Amino acid sequence: MAHPKSNATGLSQKPLLLRSYDALLLQYFCDEPYSQHTVNLYRTNAEQISRARAMCQDRILNSPGLAHINILNPDHSMNSLKNLACLLVALGCVGKSALFAAEPSVSFREAPGQVEIVVGDHSMATYYYRDEEITRPHFAHLRAPGGVQVTRNHPPIKGKDETDHATLHPGLWLAFGDLSRADCWRNKARVEHDGFLEKPTSAAGSGSFTVRNQYKANDGQGRICQETCRYTFMARPAGTLIVWDSEFQSAERDFVFGDQEEMGLGIRVATQLSVKQGGQITISTGEKNEKQVRGKAAAWCDYSGTIDGLHLGITLMPHPGNFRPCWYHARDYGFVAANPFGRKALTKGEPSEVIVKKGETFRLRYGVFVHASPSNQPVNIAEAYRDYVKISSDR
Repeated sequence: MAHPKSNATGLSQKPLLLRSYDALLLQYFCDEPYSQHTVNLYRTNAEQISRARAMCQDRILNSPGLAHINILNPDHSMNSLKNLACLLVALGCVGKSALFAAEPSVSFREAPGQVEIVVGDHSMATYYYRDEEITRPHFAHLRAPGGVQVTRNHPPIKGKDETDHATLHPGLWLAFGDLSRADCWRNKARVEHDGFLEKPTSAAGSGSFTVRNQYKANDGQGRICQETCRYTFMARPAGTLIVWDSEFQSAERDFVFGDQEEMGLGIRVATQLSVKQGGQITISTGEKNEKQVRGKAAAWCDYSGTIDGLHLGITLMPHPGNFRPCWYHARDYGFVAANPFGRKALTKGEPSEVIVKKGETFRLRYGVFVHASPSNQPVNIAEAYRDYVKISSDR
């Protein structure tokens, strides 16, 4: 990676802006050694400075009247990062043009059978609606702010990834092991893309598209129901929020969601983020990892870990207005699904059978939060969940 050339002060005249919207997130590079002179400033929910290196601190210590400011301490809080930003300008560390930037744009790159979602300068994910091996639409290659991938490589790379469920766990997907006995989870039944009702549309800070899908029987001959799904991608202070809104209906017949573990919204995280590699599964009620989480119902479930000094993860947030809360089918090897159907399969309770009558509409909504933060400052997931609920309540 090329870094901007330093001026006589030893600090770059043109800092590299990683991300800034509703918050300040700047990174400045010096010449050599770059890793020892990097300054990262983050405004998180707690308005804390994440990390800073010795050069910037020395500049402050050597400036009259400023020695009391300690930005080396990652837990140090300030009332306003704007004041610090102005201070850095005064010290000549940065230029004013780098202080504030507009919300990153959300844009799309379309190709046959797929749509790539781009947030700012980084590819955030790719939506595949036609695939030779996977019979249902799905997202793969999800990336957190900064471009670090948080879902498993697809297809998995032997020797680098766990290679189980290669075509069942592509990244992020909604599927059902039993929808009127059809099984699109295990790729036995097909979910056919039936066009874009709303083409990918970009805006500052958000973007969206709407698709129509046809759910087929295992033999491919009959249609069970159709789905209208709107995906909205929103840049948030600590990550990217996917607002997922699906409606199912049939004008011809009733259809039934059965009771299995393999139902609902699933993710497969990057191998490095799995519990087996040091990551962690956490639900809103405090339980952690497969042994405590599997079969529990909660407002949200986060799967996260650390890669290259960053705390990275994905949070599944079922909407509180869904027909019932979700239980979580969680595995330490890197998988979790938010499943509102598997009451017997996951809790040993009474079998669940969700019948949707002909002409009625059945709605499922989720938030999917892809986040990144310094390793010593994990994102406040409870606040991110409240943010999602507030956003979705306006829709």
